[in-house]
Amino acid sequence: MRAEPPSPPPLAGGTDGPAALRPLVRTVLDALGSGARSRGGPLPPGGPEAVDSALARALGDPLPEDGLGPDSALRDLVEALAHGSADPADPLCAAHLHTPPLALAAAAELAAAALNPSMDSWDQAPAASALEAAVARSLAREVFPGGAAPDALVTGGGTESNQLALLLARERRGAVQVLCGEDAHHSVHRAAWLLGLPAPRTAPLRDPAALDRALAAAPGPVLVAATAGTTDSGRIDPLPGIAETCARHGAALHVDAAYGGPLLFSDARRHLLAGLDRADTVTLDLHKLGWQPVAAGLLAVRDAALLAPLGHTAHYLNAEDDTEAGLPDLLGRSLRTTRRPDVLKIAITLRALGRRGLGDLVDRVCSTAQDLADLVEKHPALDLHGRPVLSTVLFRPRGASDERTAAIRRTLLLSGRAVLGRARADGRVWLKATLLNPHTTPDHLRTLITLVEGSTPDDGDARTRPRS
Repeated sequence: MRAEPPSPPPLAGGTDGPAALRPLVRTVLDALGSGARSRGGPLPPGGPEAVDSALARALGDPLPEDGLGPDSALRDLVEALAHGSADPADPLCAAHLHTPPLALAAAAELAAAALNPSMDSWDQAPAASALEAAVARSLAREVFPGGAAPDALVTGGGTESNQLALLLARERRGAVQVLCGEDAHHSVHRAAWLLGLPAPRTAPLRDPAALDRALAAAPGPVLVAATAGTTDSGRIDPLPGIAETCARHGAALHVDAAYGGPLLFSDARRHLLAGLDRADTVTLDLHKLGWQPVAAGLLAVRDAALLAPLGHTAHYLNAEDDTEAGLPDLLGRSLRTTRRPDVLKIAITLRALGRRGLGDLVDRVCSTAQDLADLVEKHPALDLHGRPVLSTVLFRPRGASDERTAAIRRTLLLSGRAVLGRARADGRVWLKATLLNPHTTPDHLRTLITLVEGSTPDDGDARTRPRS
C-alpha cells in the first residue's frame, strides 16, 4: 500500500497565509534578537575566518537528504546571519552608504514578499502597478516641480539608475561622450562600458570656465554627469553653473543624487540642490538617506517622453491588443522583467512620516556629522579633511602614514568594535564616517574617536582579542 505523500508546506499568501506566517515571524524575530546580542557590537569579531567558520557550523549540509523543518532552519540560519552581520543600526557601524532601515519599512517588506507581485505585467500586480505609478510620479514632481510631465522609474539602486540615464541619452542623442567629475561614482564609467560608449572623460565640473572649454572641445554629443553627494565625501557639484553651461552648449545633463537627493525633503538643506531641476535625468536612492531596506532606487526624468526608448513588447506580457484595451503596459518601466514591488515600502514610509518626518531624519544625521567634525577639529591628534556637506566626515590621525591609517581601520574591523570606511582625498587615505543612524548620540561619537585613538596596527592580535 502506497504511503500518502506529505502535505506541501503552507504558503504565505491567500487567506491562510497570515496564520502560517505568524509563528514563523516570531521565530525570525527571536533569532534576530539572539544573533544581535551574541554579536555584541557593530561587526562580528575575528574577521573572515571566524565568520566563515560560524556560518558553516550553523549551515551544516546546505541540501540535506531530509529537511530539518521550518523552525530549526529559520532559527539557526537567521541567528547565524544576524550574529555575522555588519549592523547599520549600531551607531559605531558607519563605513558606507548602508542605512539602518526603518522598522516600518522592513515590516512593509514582509507584505511585499507574502503577496509577491511581479512588476512586469498588470495581471501579476494590479494594485502594485497603480501604486508604483502614483508614487513614482509624485517623487518625480519633487525633483522637477516645474516639469510638464515628469516621471520616475523604480530601480535597484544608483548603479542601475545611472546606467538607465546613459542609455536614454544614447538613444536620444547617439553615442554621447560622458564628461564627469573625478569623484563621480564608478557606475558611470561602468555604464559607459556596458553601453558601448566612449570612456568617460574627467572634466572640471567645479570650474565653470574650464567646463565651458571642455564642452567646446568635446567631440559629438555630450552628456555631463554631475553628482549631488559624492560617495567619498558627500560633496555636491555646483549644479546651477553646470546646468547653465550645459544649456549654452546643448549638452545633456544627468545628476547622480543617489546620496544627496533626499535633501529635497529638508526645508533647511533643500537649497543645496538648487539647479537639480534643470537636469534631464536624476538618480535617487532611498536606501541611503531614505532609510529603506535594499533596494529602493529611482531614476527621475524631466519628461515621461524620454522613457520611450524602453518600450518593448512581449506577447505574453503586454500584447498590443491588451494595451489597446486599457491594460497598463509595465514592461517599458524597467530593463528587468521580474522585479519586486519595492515601491510598497517607499509608499508606506512617505505616507507614515510625510515630508516633515523625512526631512527631520535628514537634518538629524547631517547635524550629527557636524558634531563629529567639531570633535575632530578640537582633537589635538586628529585632522579633519573638511566640514561635511551631508553626513560624511573624513578624518585621520595627525602625522600618520597612509599605511597606518588604513591599518587602524582594519584593526577596528577585525576586533568588531567599529566599522569605518576609507576614502582617498588630496592624495591621502582618510578614515570615513558615514553617519546615517538618526539615533546616534554625542556619546557614540566620542566612543568612536576614542576607539580610533586607541587602535594601532600592533596593539595585539585583533583577530582573537575579545571586546573590552
